Amino acid sequence: MSDITPERVIGLGMGFWNSKALLSAVELGVFTELAKGPADLAELSRRLGLHDRSARDFLDVLVALEMLERDGEIYRNTPETDRFLDRAKPSYVGGILEMANSRLYGYWGLLTEALRSGKPQNEARDKEDFFGSIYADPERLKGFLAAMSGISAGAAQAIAAKFPWENYQTFVDVGAAQGMVPVTLARAHPHLTGGGFDLAQVKPVFEEFVARQGFSDRLKFHAGDFFKNPLPKAEVVIMGHILHDWDLTQKRILLARAFEAIPKGGAVVIYDAIIDDERRKNAFGLLMSLNMLIETPGGFDYTGADCQSWMRDAGFMDTRIEPLAGPDSMVIGYK
Repeated sequence: MSDITPERVIGLGMGFWNSKALLSAVELGVFTELAKGPADLAELSRRLGLHDRSARDFLDVLVALEMLERDGEIYRNTPETDRFLDRAKPSYVGGILEMANSRLYGYWGLLTEALRSGKPQNEARDKEDFFGSIYADPERLKGFLAAMSGISAGAAQAIAAKFPWENYQTFVDVGAAQGMVPVTLARAHPHLTGGGFDLAQVKPVFEEFVARQGFSDRLKFHAGDFFKNPLPKAEVVIMGHILHDWDLTQKRILLARAFEAIPKGGAVVIYDAIIDDERRKNAFGLLMSLNMLIETPGGFDYTGADCQSWMRDAGFMDTRIEPLAGPDSMVIGYK
């Protein structure tokens, strides 16, 4: 047993240090500033408003975490951070990190209470409806929808590449947020037309994002509440990072509504951080389920086997699982 050391345990327990350093860097705009060009310590500190006492350690931590590169005294982005954490680029995925910094970081400090009570620990602690409050505030809503784009970008590209889109002409993305998935599909497959379904407050954000990408002629917004209104008819219905928000009864309702919306031969595509069936490997999916504990009254993440079973109960005759990007997978059901 002498070869066992505590480094991994301590590293995991103190991992919030690493996380908060990156989240603060995104908040401060470090990567956006360096996308304009490399800079030395003095210049970058001035542009970011950093105190002399903290600046060198902070920036060098980002070097040690491989989020920045440094040549002598000159700092620059890595290829990864230049592509994904520069706010000026369409490939920016930092919205989800901005939300993690402004909201989730503090609420996760209440995880122990959530584990004991089984109750949300976010705005709901103050009797505030999380989704209702976000959708009622245009600025908060815009930030939330951008965060959803960030967490969906990789999965969207994988869905565009891995699903047999040559067999279909139309789709609708349910809970479309800004429209990252519809835009990605439209760009990859010029024969597709479709759109997004979400609450009415999302419409201007969706339409602005789609117009900026040049797809307004092929992607339309449909307003509605998926628990109150039928889903738009389409050959393929997509639900990404939606099903995990809800309890089992609500999950089944959404799958039934998807089944009603597609024709015979159509398909539903569900993607989330699908937990592996043995519940041993996808730590992100399991942590996301704990995030649903903190964020929602009844939401939880699930295994591929779980989702396939619910799909069959809804009437889908053929189902399969396909890995996407990172921890995400899609579960496909055919009618």
